[in-house]
Amino acid sequence: MNQKVYIHEFIHITKQNRARYMHHMTANWSPIAQEQRHQLCYGVWGVVGSTGPWPQTVNMWEEDGFDGLAASFRLEFGNKILQDPALEKWWAAAADLRSGGFDRIVVPHASSATIEELCADGPVGAELYAHEILTVPQGTAWKAADLAAAHADAASARTGWRLIGAFVTAMHALDEVILLWAIPDWEAWAAAEKEAVRGREGLLPEGTGLLTRDRVLLVDAPLCPMRIGRQPHRDDRTDWTD
Repeated sequence: MNQKVYIHEFIHITKQNRARYMHHMTANWSPIAQEQRHQLCYGVWGVVGSTGPWPQTVNMWEEDGFDGLAASFRLEFGNKILQDPALEKWWAAAADLRSGGFDRIVVPHASSATIEELCADGPVGAELYAHEILTVPQGTAWKAADLAAAHADAASARTGWRLIGAFVTAMHALDEVILLWAIPDWEAWAAAEKEAVRGREGLLPEGTGLLTRDRVLLVDAPLCPMRIGRQPHRDDRTDWTD
């Protein structure tokens, strides 16, 4: 059972800096986070702009539960400037690559594997991912996540999409679920979307209680753990950015 907690981020990128930013997060930040906070990189992806805001990335960071997240927050905010002084140079470099973002704390459904479990046999092997935000009636998020997880095998058999993560947003009204689907190739995406526009999509079962649903497509950063089958480390750094 996955006991982790995740920081989920939408990051707004400035100008043509998305590739530089993704490298900065994976090769430069993640090794520091692993050493200082035992925070693992779950994923860094570029949003396919034709399906959502652009230029944008999605980042997810895996923490050792709420206790681990509390320790990480203390390290970050336990000072006068509300920023880890040891990371001043890193923050300065990141500030030139992004203009802001929106974060959530999300809790995984019991069926969702940790990043080490997902990569135990190597890369995930997806050419792209579908990222969905579901809103459901207040207090029913866990029921909706249960239904999505229970239906996942049937959905995969119909579409080829594999549900690798289901998450409920914390500090909220228990009315939001995030689903992450690994899609083997673009053809499998196209086939499922053809069914969806005809009202025959098989990804979610009846009874989920959807109020709204927003799906965007993601593509792995070059050093995303799901692409390389491991955590990024210091040897992955280049002189592209400090």
